[in-house]
Amino acid sequence: MLFRRSLCTQAAARHRRRIQWPVKQVTKSNFSEALAEIKACILNSDYVAVSFQKTGGHSAPWHKILPIDTEETAYFKAKQAAERFQILQFAVCPFSVKASKLIAHPYNFHLFPRDELKVGMPSYSFSCQSSYLTAMAQEGFDFNACIYNGISYLSKAQELTEHVQIGLWPPSSCTVQSSSVHSVVDSLFTERIKSRVKNWISACKDSNKAEDALISSLRKLISGSEVYGSRPSLNIDVCSERQVKLALETLKEFVDVVPLQLPKKGAGVQAVRAVLTSSQEDKNLLEKELQDMEQERRERVLGFREVIDFISTSQRPVVVHNSLNDFASIHSKFLAPLPLTMDEFKSSLHLVFPHILDVSHLMKEIGPFEKMNNMPAAISYLERRFPGSIDMNISSQDVPEDGQSHLSSSLERHSNIFNPWSSNSRDPIEDDVRIWTGNSRTVSINNMVFLWGFESGISAQSLKDLLCDSHDVFSEEFDVRMVDRTCAVVVFWTPGFAECFLSIIDSGEIISTKLTGLISEGLKAAGYETYKRACESGLRKSDLADWLDQAVDETEILSGAFISRSNSDIL
Repeated sequence: MLFRRSLCTQAAARHRRRIQWPVKQVTKSNFSEALAEIKACILNSDYVAVSFQKTGGHSAPWHKILPIDTEETAYFKAKQAAERFQILQFAVCPFSVKASKLIAHPYNFHLFPRDELKVGMPSYSFSCQSSYLTAMAQEGFDFNACIYNGISYLSKAQELTEHVQIGLWPPSSCTVQSSSVHSVVDSLFTERIKSRVKNWISACKDSNKAEDALISSLRKLISGSEVYGSRPSLNIDVCSERQVKLALETLKEFVDVVPLQLPKKGAGVQAVRAVLTSSQEDKNLLEKELQDMEQERRERVLGFREVIDFISTSQRPVVVHNSLNDFASIHSKFLAPLPLTMDEFKSSLHLVFPHILDVSHLMKEIGPFEKMNNMPAAISYLERRFPGSIDMNISSQDVPEDGQSHLSSSLERHSNIFNPWSSNSRDPIEDDVRIWTGNSRTVSINNMVFLWGFESGISAQSLKDLLCDSHDVFSEEFDVRMVDRTCAVVVFWTPGFAECFLSIIDSGEIISTKLTGLISEGLKAAGYETYKRACESGLRKSDLADWLDQAVDETEILSGAFISRSNSDIL
């Protein structure tokens, strides 16, 4: 069913003042207040749009995600940028389409990572690019406010380390399921805990009776009793996760005991602490104190991560305009270190954000936007074409009684696409890529050859003219595109010609005078695998040709070593 909706484009003629959305600016000083507000807005929304500003993006043209990139090489590039640069400003806008209105609640969070706990967390370091910082300053970004009053945060992985540093896991993390089968060793371990805890509780109660102070102290020493605050406590050493579960399960039998886990340095649990309360009222009071401590710690230490966690918990579809780059940064900063491969990245991300919508892919479904490559171009088109209000048909979205948004089939088809140049997330052909931004024609990476070592400043057309008629492989249709100023990619539209050309270059056989002259002047060639290794290497070099030279040398060294080992084995 289709509903008629009204859309205002907010066109801005030069003689009219541009309308500004009221955006709530959030810093450390008003974060608690804004957190409660945005949680309510998210729960009442259909979608959540996010966007942010970083301290940099790419430091060389070939570091950008290009049409020639596969899903894997695009991920390598996004991974490097996400790990190098820092998010300083994060915009979150829960929104809904109700009746004839677009209801939006934009928030702008100012972020700055720091060690709030002062417990020696690893020092934060990140790269900056002057062009990005200059652009932010021109837009009025307050760097002093960011550094001194920006909201800090911990990723999920860092939170585990933080728990270890503090040395306390509250009762909320001590919930366990009863073990159905106990071995003989398990039974001996639990019986020993029961006996020790019973003796300890008895000693604590006896110590409340009037008796000699020395005898009372000796009784506590023998039982191993300590103090947690003003309450008696007992530490139970454990050697495995199995023993942790058994200890927690056993302590549930003692109604006056509250269990806590004491993490050990690195990972795991060092001991389970039993805290003795004097009554049910005292037990409730202790549990409430621990819950309040946990909530205060989350707000103070997790910081902006609370917003990310709540968006995830809400299961609302998340709308972005560059899904791969944006969520690589979100994963790196707020979840955990990025995995090594794209498949692992998508699997990890899907557990947290099951529905991700990229505006750039949705634009391809709208005729006039089909060939537009960025949001500014689309917005400019709308402002020129529709200076006032227009009526649009927007397909309805199923919103069940539980309030969670279910994507319509048309949106589902375009969700969770992470290759910027792909049009469909279902069964993508990994080896097929585009060559140009505005052309949907694709080619297999096996039909591509990277060339470098040519004359500086040469254009793609001039290089193509040089290659024409230099060999039979260039007698059929082929194209040339510059990757950066030092390297070009040659596309052979006839299958097998790329492999043939590489074989000719590697063999050193006498070929046409024209091609021999180019090679003697320094022309070199390599296949897509070499380019892939360059993307995976860390993008340390500004010129692609420099890395390709290094990669070819490394390959020759490895090949030579392999041949030497093979000859030794034969002898």
